[in-house]
Amino acid sequence: MVAGEAAADAVARARTMPDLGVGLHLVLVEGRPSLPPEQVPDLVDSHGRFREDMVRSAIAMAFIPRVRRQLFAEVEAQFAAFAATGLKLDHVNAHKHFHLHPVIASAMIAAGRKHAMVAARAPVEPRDVLAAIKPGAPPRRDPAGPWVRLVRSRLRRAGLTVPDQVFGLAWSGAITPERLRGLIEHLPPGLTEIYTHPATGAYPGSAPGYGYATELWALIDPLAKQAIAREGIVLGSFCSFAGG
Repeated sequence: MVAGEAAADAVARARTMPDLGVGLHLVLVEGRPSLPPEQVPDLVDSHGRFREDMVRSAIAMAFIPRVRRQLFAEVEAQFAAFAATGLKLDHVNAHKHFHLHPVIASAMIAAGRKHAMVAARAPVEPRDVLAAIKPGAPPRRDPAGPWVRLVRSRLRRAGLTVPDQVFGLAWSGAITPERLRGLIEHLPPGLTEIYTHPATGAYPGSAPGYGYATELWALIDPLAKQAIAREGIVLGSFCSFAGG
């Protein structure tokens, strides 16, 4: 989140870890724009923050030319802000997976061509894997499935590396050590992304009900590391799998 309050601190920390794959998390809802609010008036509210009504924003982006122009300018500004950090762009995704919107996906692909984007997320989550770990726990059908597969196809046609499957959606904010070990032991073939929201606890602006500390413990669980070794799983950044 290049316009986030802690962006400068995050960049400083990332510079001390050259092997860390740092990505751009595009924000077009629940945050502040990179451009001055007066340059994107149709994307923001009276406080200069992105509008939180995603449905209304999505419709405006799809059908109103001036809103699309503001969207493309803001997405370009966020890519440029990331480039200005000097960090290598490992991957790109969007807050609340808003890039499933076809116009946002177009803006992301257009800006990415100028800024060496090599990989992006399409959140295809095989629900049968989740059911094998905890039977009956999330719904077997993903209502966004057709849109997700469409954006995955678009991203791959653009020459980007895209995971074959992504885990962390149905259990967002609820990845426990047991669930993470279950995912490791049931991974389908191919390139997999597992994402979490690790933190030592709640913080200003954090999502209610998210188990941040539990997800942090899942990532440092020694049993998970043993499972990775036992299953012969190769870890790496997106750039490493993209050959970048």
